[in-house]
Amino acid sequence: MTNEEIFNKVKDILVDQFDLDDSEVKMDTNLTDDIDADSLDLFEVLNRVEDDFDIKLDVAEDIKTVSDLVNKIQEQVDKK
Repeated sequence: MTNEEIFNKVKDILVDQFDLDDSEVKMDTNLTDDIDADSLDLFEVLNRVEDDFDIKLDVAEDIKTVSDLVNKIQEQVDKK
């Protein structure tokens, strides 16, 4: 799975979860500052990501941007 494919799935999740427009989600989008996601929102997003990608994400604290999330997913997908 490519970074672009992962990004597109993550974007779909964020658009759905936060009722955003596609154009609002970019790789450098900050999850807390730009989307106003609180810790519960992030927990829900990470759960959905884990389900959709069939992976387990260990550390959520260092996920600040969409790029961080995509990279974490890529690491886990590559391990499978």
